[in-house]
Amino acid sequence: MRPATDGNLHRTRPPVLIQPVKPHLTFHGFRHSHKTWMIADRVPEIAQAQRLGHVLQDEIRAVYSHVAPEVQHHLLDTLQDRWDKATANSTTELDTRWRETATVT
Repeated sequence: MRPATDGNLHRTRPPVLIQPVKPHLTFHGFRHSHKTWMIADRVPEIAQAQRLGHVLQDEIRAVYSHVAPEVQHHLLDTLQDRWDKATANSTTELDTRWRETATVT
């Protein structure tokens, strides 16, 4: 992940030059943002936990809660919408290629 966020322009003759996207962004930072977006998009807690690989501490909620297909579709639709808006004004060739082929999974 580091080359994608920090780029590799500081390296001597890398095989491919990678422009920095967001220096110092970490996997942990992505997880925090992802959780915050799901809260803002009113994704149920059980779906958030499943998406992030968490275990709910409330055993009753964990046993009786399930992620319905429409909740999964809502989650993916809202994340796709965030992606589309974030890349809508991208002007570089690389960003344009990502925008045309990327989907949230």
